[in-house]
Amino acid sequence: MKGSLRSVFGNKVSGVRVIPLAVKIIIIFTIFLLISNFATNFINLMLNRGELIKLQNQLLVKDLKDLHIFCNNQFEIYNFNSDLEGALNNITASAAKELKGQKSTSFGMRLDGTILFQASKETVFGTFDDQAALQQVRDSVEAGIEGSMLFYHEGKQYFGVYKYNESWDVVLVRAEELNEFYSNSWRIFRNITIIIISITLVCVGIGIFLIRYILRFVNLITSSLMRMQEDQQIDIIDLSKAPNDDVTYLGMSFNALASTISNLMRIFIKFVAEDVAEKAYVEKEIRLEGAPRELTILFSDIKGFTYMTETLGNDIISLLNMHYEKAIHHIRESGGIIGSIIGDALLAVFGTLSGHKGNKSYDAIMAAYSVQEVAAVLRRTMNERREELIRQHGAMTEAEERVYRAVLIEVGVGIDGGQVFYGNIGSSKRMTNTVIGDNVNAASRLEGLTRIYKVPVICSEYVRKEAESVSDDIRFVELDIVQVKGKTEGKKVYWPAKKEVIDDEVEKSLDEFSEGLKLYYDGDWPRAYKHFKACVLPLAEVFRFRTKDRKCPRGWNGIWTMTTK
Repeated sequence: MKGSLRSVFGNKVSGVRVIPLAVKIIIIFTIFLLISNFATNFINLMLNRGELIKLQNQLLVKDLKDLHIFCNNQFEIYNFNSDLEGALNNITASAAKELKGQKSTSFGMRLDGTILFQASKETVFGTFDDQAALQQVRDSVEAGIEGSMLFYHEGKQYFGVYKYNESWDVVLVRAEELNEFYSNSWRIFRNITIIIISITLVCVGIGIFLIRYILRFVNLITSSLMRMQEDQQIDIIDLSKAPNDDVTYLGMSFNALASTISNLMRIFIKFVAEDVAEKAYVEKEIRLEGAPRELTILFSDIKGFTYMTETLGNDIISLLNMHYEKAIHHIRESGGIIGSIIGDALLAVFGTLSGHKGNKSYDAIMAAYSVQEVAAVLRRTMNERREELIRQHGAMTEAEERVYRAVLIEVGVGIDGGQVFYGNIGSSKRMTNTVIGDNVNAASRLEGLTRIYKVPVICSEYVRKEAESVSDDIRFVELDIVQVKGKTEGKKVYWPAKKEVIDDEVEKSLDEFSEGLKLYYDGDWPRAYKHFKACVLPLAEVFRFRTKDRKCPRGWNGIWTMTTK
């Protein structure tokens, strides 16, 4: 029983059910076959209905003419004997003889909608209440013509023909209820549908046998691959009895590729990170998978990169490699791994290496200053060369000055941390190890703020709290409460300044800045401006611009909303 179910529904591989190809073909073929037959049957029904309506119209017209003649005869009899009730009863009885359905009806209707007489097995009219149809009849009588109409009575639709009878001053109507009229055609449609389904099921049974026989080696190849995946062992598929077709070619191609897997694995190890290669060696595969983890993200970006690219051209690659060679080395020494490098931007992740025991946020801050030092060393080297050229030649040319300014690398670093997704993404053809999450984007936004607040490194509240728990050699200077673009709430941002570089003058300026920031939050911008003016550090410049000769905006909540990234 289980084997039969597997042949229909397939096996599960890594939690995903693999449906046999033969089953898919049969299902699709059956669906299209049924739709085709049902559509043909329905179209045939609709076309036949049109012909039935024409035939029914002819029959109703014949009944109506007979009723018209009989009404004229009865009118003459009524004029002779003055027996109105008898004449109407005779008309009703004569009309009733021609009625076949339970809701078939014939009646005489005055132009105000009242009924003079009516013949029907079930339907009874007190008055004719379909005003639109009644107006159509009035217009036709006025024009001296007879015709057909659709009208409603008690929620049911009728088709009828009518003719004005001058003797009785009534409109004679002969009508059929449409649902009752179509009931036979629906019964035929239902019977044909049952026949279609029965024939289709027989054809499906035969088709299952034939398709499974034709695709038998597809099942062999699929089951062999599943077994290899379970055993984590690549084998050659036995295709000695397979027919000469494209399925066999597919299997032979796999066999040819399988023989080169060992060589490919050796090559693969040379092009991936060591931890990824080790995992692949143990598990025999690399899956597109990942998991949420608590990590710290460092994002660095080279300032003025567009100018550098325009000035240096292809030489920009050599400059970047010179910078990244040392910067990445320091990041690795601090326990970080490189998530990605996109031109002038570098993303590093801290907290993923099992062998590293440090505090990931503190390590990220140390790595950030190491990256800053790499750029500073390069700038100092370029300054020394510039001074040497000036000593030798007296001055630098305009082109040399442009190149000099282009190679003075300045780096901004943003650091954030928290719950992120860490793992492999991409496709079966190309995948990469990456980190995804709101905190990753936030690190990039924080890096962008270094240009505004003119500090080398900016971090989040998360990084501050975690780093302070293991060390007190960093002073976290609160910079602002910022709502960056793309976010809906403001967050505090900090400059993690090394205490070793904070002298008395810097300490005094930081105190002035902190006092001004409190007044700035409280909305007392004039007093805040005085403190910002007393601060000689570049980070106060943006606040002097915001508060100079300005009043705090109405509804101020202390949060500065950024309109750019």
